[in-house]
Amino acid sequence: MSGHSKWSTIKFKKALKDAKRGKIFTRLIREITVAARAGGGDPASNSRLRLALDKAYGANMAKDTIERAVKRGTGELEGVDYEEVTYEGYGPGGVALLIETMTDNKVRTVAEIRHIFSKRGGNMGTAGSVAYLFKKRGLISFPGDADEDRILEAALEAGAEDVVSEGERIAVYTAATELHGVALALEAAGLKAEESEITMIPETTVDVCGEDAEKLLRLIDVLEENDDVQNVYANYAISDEEMARLEAVS
Repeated sequence: MSGHSKWSTIKFKKALKDAKRGKIFTRLIREITVAARAGGGDPASNSRLRLALDKAYGANMAKDTIERAVKRGTGELEGVDYEEVTYEGYGPGGVALLIETMTDNKVRTVAEIRHIFSKRGGNMGTAGSVAYLFKKRGLISFPGDADEDRILEAALEAGAEDVVSEGERIAVYTAATELHGVALALEAAGLKAEESEITMIPETTVDVCGEDAEKLLRLIDVLEENDDVQNVYANYAISDEEMARLEAVS
């Protein structure tokens, strides 16, 4: 169960910066609204909404902002009707990319995503062209210096699929449907997670380095900056040495 990750980094995560707080809040508000619309406004019976609310409170979003987002989703307040659309494609080095969006205008969004792929050395694919390379799983993250043995024992008891030390974090992987139960069990054991989320894990990875790695990370960065993009997943693997080089030249 424990040891080196059998999955590579799946999502290019940048540090949380004040300058990007507005963007992060926008994504969270959309997720809350769509989750409430899809499953109702009661987090006790809507696990997706519960996860979105946990993230919003964790990001210090104001309570009244959160409540308005829920009410827009349930129809108690008027709001923009967002649609969830996933786009697929390949980046430099043949890396598969899965882009989750929430949009009020699919024509605009697909044109923008296609333009980003074209300009940044990628190719947009058809529906299903890369989705089969990923599997939906629950992910519970702890700080890298947390007690791994305690986490491993509690996670095994709760039915987690895997516990992996990944340097800066300890990751607990679960079946997507088991995320909430495992998270509650870990919390009850006195283990405080940094984040719980449903994510997409690549079944296989592609090693990239040099110019391909530089172009790929720029492509992912630009995709994540798009207003309609919620999440970007990729099946790349970059060595620690190569990542250190990239950080040095960035």
